[in-house]
Amino acid sequence: MAATRRDTLIGAFATFSLFTVLAGQFWRNLLGYWGWGVIALLVVVGAVVVLVRVRPAFAWRRVPKSTIFFLALAALSIAWSFYPGASALGVTLTLASTLLGVTLVLCVPWPRLARALAAAIKWVLALSLVFEVWVGLFVHEPVAPNFVEWAGEDVPSAFYWSRGLLFSGGPIEGIVGNRNLLAMVALLGVVVFGCLVAAGAMHRGRGIAWIVVAVGILALTRSATVILCAAVVAVALAFALSARRVGPDRRRGVYWAAAGAVAASVALVAVGWNQLLQLFGKSEDLTGRFDIWASVTELASHRPWFGWGWVGYWVPWVEPFDDLAVRKGVTYLQAHNAWLDVWLQLGIVGVLVFAAMVVGALWRSWFLAVDRPMDASGDPLPYSAAALLPLLVLVSLLAQSLAESRILIEGGWVLLIVIAWATKQRQWAPEPLPATTTASGTAR
Repeated sequence: MAATRRDTLIGAFATFSLFTVLAGQFWRNLLGYWGWGVIALLVVVGAVVVLVRVRPAFAWRRVPKSTIFFLALAALSIAWSFYPGASALGVTLTLASTLLGVTLVLCVPWPRLARALAAAIKWVLALSLVFEVWVGLFVHEPVAPNFVEWAGEDVPSAFYWSRGLLFSGGPIEGIVGNRNLLAMVALLGVVVFGCLVAAGAMHRGRGIAWIVVAVGILALTRSATVILCAAVVAVALAFALSARRVGPDRRRGVYWAAAGAVAASVALVAVGWNQLLQLFGKSEDLTGRFDIWASVTELASHRPWFGWGWVGYWVPWVEPFDDLAVRKGVTYLQAHNAWLDVWLQLGIVGVLVFAAMVVGALWRSWFLAVDRPMDASGDPLPYSAAALLPLLVLVSLLAQSLAESRILIEGGWVLLIVIAWATKQRQWAPEPLPATTTASGTAR
């Protein structure tokens, strides 16, 4: 009974912590930065308590070394940072997020962790709908974050928590206060709910209902960035299913087809760039991204090898981030491209280490998704749709990383750590996830 109660509490902690990292802006808008700090501290303390109570088995060979190298480089960058205080803060937050991700991998079984992620996404989506309905029905005007005072009447729309456009067809921002962030949570919902329903690990009717909710919210956000991410995820899913179908001996054709698809996509984008922008209602500079990329590239070129120092999400009170990316009165606090952000902060060396981390996780996720699982005696088991979950979530994050830097902080970073560490664990101790297989071969 005690073990069951402990497992329930750990599952609840996993859900709450994943909700917190996916919807960090919700806590900041609701409680202010001090309130968010208290919530974040509770999550970190909770992770430490879970580690101490569970005392998971640990083997160095099961650790993805590239994550250690990246963290070490980020910590060392304080020594040459242009803003050492901000770097110390950024490294602390990155280490805390890493601790949470590692704790979830080591202390929460995959089936429970997958359900916790699904539950956290449900909470974000459901609260976002309730919040937008409340603003649309009762407030009838844009809602500002709590504990914020603005001087003047000309307030940029990006500053509002919600603009109350639900009943006008959107775009909506939800509790996370940003349509791109809400859209990404919705896309993750489609991926997670879809994998669990297909694996029989989630009630079919309820699962389909949540998929419909996620797709509806994704549409209401009108996020062109995440819609393109969804297209990339769909292509990755198609190739993974093809690789499963042909088996390991005939996958060369799948890989050549994937390479051809990438080349064709690049060519189509190059030829039809203007038409693509018109289709998604984007300006020629991708809503200011070209200017931001140019500013970041110019600054990074002054310290190309080791960067200006790790900070993660930019801090607005520190030079050069106070005026590096300003557009229409809004100071943006990211490079809107994770790879440029890593180059700016940790230089070319950091980009190489980050690429090793990502490629390793992607490699292991791919073969976890396409190789047939084996039982303890080495006999093949039926494929599980849930084994596709790490691959599709990682592809979502990587596609987003070309237009946003969220993979470097909060939910993006925690999910990256979870996938990198969990897939490394399975490299040494393979097991189906998160569904189990009955003797009749039915995934549940």
